[in-house]
Amino acid sequence: MAHQWRGVIREYFERLDVDSNTKIITLGEGGTPLVAAPALAQLVGAEEVYLKVEGMNPTGSFKDRGMTMAVSKAVTHGAKAVICASTGNTSASAAAYAAAAGIQSVVLVPKGKIALGKLAQAVAHKAQILQVKGNFDDCLDLARDLAENYAVHLVNSVNPDRIEGQKTGAFEVVEFLDRAPDIHVLPVGNAGNYSAYFKGYKEDVQAGRIKHIPQMWGYQADGSAPFVYGTPVKNPDTIATAIRIGNPASYDLALAAREESQGRFGAVKDPDILWMHRFLSQEVGVFVEPSSATGAAGLLQASRAGDNLAGKTIVVTVTGNGLKDAAWALKDERGKEIKPQIVSNHAKEVAERLGLA
Repeated sequence: MAHQWRGVIREYFERLDVDSNTKIITLGEGGTPLVAAPALAQLVGAEEVYLKVEGMNPTGSFKDRGMTMAVSKAVTHGAKAVICASTGNTSASAAAYAAAAGIQSVVLVPKGKIALGKLAQAVAHKAQILQVKGNFDDCLDLARDLAENYAVHLVNSVNPDRIEGQKTGAFEVVEFLDRAPDIHVLPVGNAGNYSAYFKGYKEDVQAGRIKHIPQMWGYQADGSAPFVYGTPVKNPDTIATAIRIGNPASYDLALAAREESQGRFGAVKDPDILWMHRFLSQEVGVFVEPSSATGAAGLLQASRAGDNLAGKTIVVTVTGNGLKDAAWALKDERGKEIKPQIVSNHAKEVAERLGLA
């Protein structure tokens, strides 16, 4: 009989900070595919490139891995409500897991510039949504203040339970490849996922499952790149809404991960992110939200800048489903709206239009 995936807490129970008293709240997260991307490998000159397709999680993003842990711990500790600041994906995930747990969720979002597909998910899961006059960092400061002084449980990635859950992505990569990749590439916003994958790989090294930690390459949008600039960005600006964060909550963790893994941080421009967004859809067959294409765009940038990737096995985490921010898929490279061609209902005319006649 085939094994039914049980969610990351039950699958990795002995490797997570849980015990028999933990009230597990799961939607079946994790177990996402590692998809070979030969077109991307050829483009960057690598031996093998795989996409870790986190858009296959229940709410369509990697956030579910950490949220199952955060909400499970919150409920175990008696919480009746959870709160988060969000540019979209966290709010969708927090609201869904709170609904599954039977508790209230409160979501603080920056006013304007939010992908409606993500906000719609939070609405669907009956979250109490408040738009804050400010950016994501202002929202997070407010969420922290509320959690410290009132009866709500913070579930942003500053919560270590989130990192604990998200590290399971690295476990899955190792199990699929039966080794560690040479390089692991991720988009970076708050840097919690970057730090979490590093944590997972480091634990696998310590347990003797792999021999080395892959180089951790993290890429930010050029208008929102505090790791590259070395200072917080007061007014981050990028079309990549999920990583439009100027003061990352996991800054110190991520810097330590970069140093120990001999990794790097880089920045890519919005047009390059959108180009890779289309490439992954059209040449690899994986539809991601623009933010999720940032890591792959950075990999291409590195290749074009002279990095020799020949013989390398590379994993790129694509963090969210393209339906999260689908509007960009409906525009061409010039930003013009794409519309279907109109034809008659005659086969010959259709065949001629398609070049088949």
